[in-house]
Amino acid sequence: MVKNEELSHTFDSASKEYDKMRPGYPDELYRKIFSYINIDENSCAAEVGSGSGQATKPILDTGCKLTAIEYGVNMSVLLKEKFVGYPGFNVITGKFEDIEFHENSYDLVFSATAFHWIPEQKGYTKVYSMLKHGGAFARFANHPFISRNNTALAKEIEEIYDKYYYSYYKKQRSTVTEYSREQSEMIALIAEKYGFSDIRYHIFQRERVFSANEYICLLGTYSDHIAIEKEVRNEFFSRIEEAIKRHDGTITIEDTIDLQLSRKQ
Repeated sequence: MVKNEELSHTFDSASKEYDKMRPGYPDELYRKIFSYINIDENSCAAEVGSGSGQATKPILDTGCKLTAIEYGVNMSVLLKEKFVGYPGFNVITGKFEDIEFHENSYDLVFSATAFHWIPEQKGYTKVYSMLKHGGAFARFANHPFISRNNTALAKEIEEIYDKYYYSYYKKQRSTVTEYSREQSEMIALIAEKYGFSDIRYHIFQRERVFSANEYICLLGTYSDHIAIEKEVRNEFFSRIEEAIKRHDGTITIEDTIDLQLSRKQ
């Protein structure tokens, strides 16, 4: 069985595909962050788990100094190349839990679809220590769901997952449901346990349409899919591609993006 720690490193093997296929985040999300905490050229920010920088540019565009913390070596190289034009940008390669940071040094710490990889207590305790008093932690993530209008396709894909994914990992498929406001609130309230206050959360929606080939490219950026033995993975992806082609050749994904904000007292 592949361990969670090993899965978190598999993204690095598909850094260019990840950068191409993974979506960014809505402008409205950043407006919520910037209305919660003012970030400008005098600010210092840190991003936990930057990946290939899907969430990085809107923060850098404020003129702030930004430190990206990224576990993957290939992702780190990509980040440096991608944002070479920003003099206030630097990258630290390593696991967030293992890196030492100065206390009370950051106005904003943020993490986009990455903070779930970090043990809760270590993660929140470290973020709290890093922040200046009054500084903010922004945690956000994208939660994709096959459109309700694709019922027949969704059912077929579930059966393919049973045969290739769940049997590979030797586990039962749980009921797949859309990400809810209640789930977002539960994540937001975790911060309370670690001394954060002024807790808020927001939900955003969007829709993405993929061709069969594009969707397979997207699946190829998911850590637990990359970790499947190559021969099994190839057949798994081939069956999904064939299913999409039988259902009008496209698949629609409905994204729910949640944002949790909290402040160091």
